[in-house]
Amino acid sequence: MLYLVRMDVNIPHDLPAEQAQEIKAREKAYSQDLQRDGRWQHIWRVAGEYANYSVFDVESNDELHGLLQALPLFPYMKISVTPLAQHPSAIAQN
Repeated sequence: MLYLVRMDVNIPHDLPAEQAQEIKAREKAYSQDLQRDGRWQHIWRVAGEYANYSVFDVESNDELHGLLQALPLFPYMKISVTPLAQHPSAIAQN
């Protein structure tokens, strides 16, 4: 199942810089592992914002929820999820 996910990040200004950097490093490693295994298919930065749009390919809503909840930045995110379906005018991918 494909999902379009928007993630808006809001790290508190009073979070110590060293702690914020450590969380960001863990976030990067985790997200890149998911990209390598194919579950996090695309990630695009939203220009001018601390936000991204991503496409996930996972088996279920529960799997997606688990992946998102495990993001190190999850406590500092507002996340919106849109399930995607094949469009009848799209050229099918092989």
